[in-house]
Amino acid sequence: MSQPSPAHDDAPDGGDAEVGDTIVDWYAGAARDLPWRAPGTDPWAVLVSEVMLQQTPVNRVEPVWREWLARWPQAAALAAASPAEVIRAWGKLGYPRRALRLREAAVAITAQHAGRVPADVAELEALPGIGTYTARAVACFGHGQRQPVVDTNVRRVVARLVHGRAEAAPARATDLTDVAVLAPVDHDRAVRFSVAVMELGALVCVAGTPRCGVCPVRDRCAWRLAGSPAYEGPPRRVQRFAGTDRQVRGRLLDVLRTAAGPEAAAELAAVWTDDVQRARCVDSLLVDGLVVQTEDGRFALPD
Repeated sequence: MSQPSPAHDDAPDGGDAEVGDTIVDWYAGAARDLPWRAPGTDPWAVLVSEVMLQQTPVNRVEPVWREWLARWPQAAALAAASPAEVIRAWGKLGYPRRALRLREAAVAITAQHAGRVPADVAELEALPGIGTYTARAVACFGHGQRQPVVDTNVRRVVARLVHGRAEAAPARATDLTDVAVLAPVDHDRAVRFSVAVMELGALVCVAGTPRCGVCPVRDRCAWRLAGSPAYEGPPRRVQRFAGTDRQVRGRLLDVLRTAAGPEAAAELAAVWTDDVQRARCVDSLLVDGLVVQTEDGRFALPD
């Protein structure tokens, strides 16, 4: 097994670790019972959960995660699967390119790390489709390392608790440090803090209208102490789904997931009548490697 990254492996000398301890104590009684958090969950299962949870709600991820781990319990098993199998198994989780990237990561883990998910953050980041957040999440939640893990929920908590802002600013280089100084001194509690502060942002310090009355650190929150000033940044765009290329791509893939073999263009036309948008989406699926075109012009999932 690779050695853990030295960065953030030692306890901080000071900072606001008392706040972190309070959040960890809150988490002990408030945490959701999610299967990838169960004691003994191995790093591969954690990695699969983290990739699936990107931009996808927990309730949609859980049943698919269970199915994947039953079918592909280790990286080598997924590496041996065909892209078509992986795309079908991904189902309707959305952003299906993640499925192919996860398979590519499994191939790299099998070839380069003897089938074991590495613990080193740099080695994790070198895997296909694995960014800074996912690498640190796997190092922390899968390997028990002391690591600051920063997602949207964590950045919102820090924006309010530390900086007194209603919402998080764009990602900054100091985000990791902001989180690291809040972590408890004790190693095991620091590991739990990384998931605890994420849970606080998901359940209490939510976007829009936070539940400050039940927040365990409300008396230390810079935003609340400043009178909860309103967000003054640019208006946030509401993401729509109906009629978008994402919806069209999903419908086209649905046809090919359930098909016994390659399908003619006419079968794809039946699920979306806008010829220009449909053609654009077919092209993007081909570019992403999610669909292939046969010599006779039909379409199928990749072998």
